[in-house]
Amino acid sequence: MSAAVVAGIALLGGLGAVARLLLDGAVSRRLAGSFPLGTLAVNLTGAVALGVLAGAGVSGDRSMLWGVGLIGAFTTFSTWMLESHRLAEEGRGRVAAANVAVSLVAGVLAVLAGRYLGAAL
Repeated sequence: MSAAVVAGIALLGGLGAVARLLLDGAVSRRLAGSFPLGTLAVNLTGAVALGVLAGAGVSGDRSMLWGVGLIGAFTTFSTWMLESHRLAEEGRGRVAAANVAVSLVAGVLAVLAGRYLGAAL
């Protein structure tokens, strides 16, 4: 991998992290509640985006730049897990389980939708 690709991943990773912050914040402010909808919105958006890349056949350096850099920094597995754990610790086990289940099922469906969309491009 070239130095330019590594630099591009770093740059796009920074943009992805900022985009995550903005989307999560916007959704959380508008739809405040006990369910972590901001993180769900971020992760489902990222799943669709990765599906589009896969469906469009993006590979090699471009896949690394967009998939690892931008989308990898945009999505957040660790926050999803932490929020699920906190919900369970707070005695909201059903909400925690729903967070895990909804994220898994909707995430797989989002990737599939993205793949179909990407293949159509």
